[in-house]
Amino acid sequence: MDHTQEELDRAYDQRVWAPNADEVIARYATASAEVRARVRREADLRYGPTADETLDWFPTAAGAPVLVFVHGGAWRGGRKAQYSFPAEPLVAAGAHYVALDFACIPSVRLPEMAAQVRRGIAWVSANARRFGADPGRLHLAGHSSGAHLAAVAALAEPAPVVRSALCVSGTYDLRATLLSSRGAYIAVSREEEDALSPCRHAGRLPCPVTIACGERESPEFRRMALEFDAALRRAGRPSELVVAPGLNHFEVLETLGRPDGLLARVVLRQMGLA
Repeated sequence: MDHTQEELDRAYDQRVWAPNADEVIARYATASAEVRARVRREADLRYGPTADETLDWFPTAAGAPVLVFVHGGAWRGGRKAQYSFPAEPLVAAGAHYVALDFACIPSVRLPEMAAQVRRGIAWVSANARRFGADPGRLHLAGHSSGAHLAAVAALAEPAPVVRSALCVSGTYDLRATLLSSRGAYIAVSREEEDALSPCRHAGRLPCPVTIACGERESPEFRRMALEFDAALRRAGRPSELVVAPGLNHFEVLETLGRPDGLLARVVLRQMGLA
């Protein structure tokens, strides 16, 4: 792609493009703590066999849809406690909100991370009625590396399970990612690379997908959004591309936590609530 190694490494380091990254991530945590103090939840529910496989469920009215959120962190970090903040506007609008936790590299390899996310989705589907949610109205969202994991998980699900997916600021073909400095810790085989590159399997995605990114993302992340959208359209799959004006990789996610925010409007529309 005519990048030098230094240019490619910079393209996959979002802090180069978002100098306020630490400030915004701190806002995630503060807002999430405030939401947990105000909004009822069922905390640390175990969905899989390992200690990392837990979720927080923020319930709303019976029979409502449910949004499962997959957090980011460059496949190496992030915890569900940082991502409670979208719950308040979604619950108020009539949607259940579920924040997943899962193990990260180096505790597990990337294929196992994807498997844990799939187990979490399956558990939510199987237990939806227990919390008053409609299992036929399960929707998926993810940010950054979580957008990649959400897209991979959606590939593996039969059509009735996930009704829509929102993929925010993700990478959807691992080739360039593996050529960057991130390849040193992702370390997958060529077969795993192919299986974990949803852009290459766009025709198998069983649900409509909205791909979102910030206008101030790195050029590589904007390219990934455009190429994933194009791949879905070529495959005849329903796709929508949304660009958040003036926002960087971290700021765009904050719009999921505001009733009038761009991403909140997207998911409420996907769930039939707007």
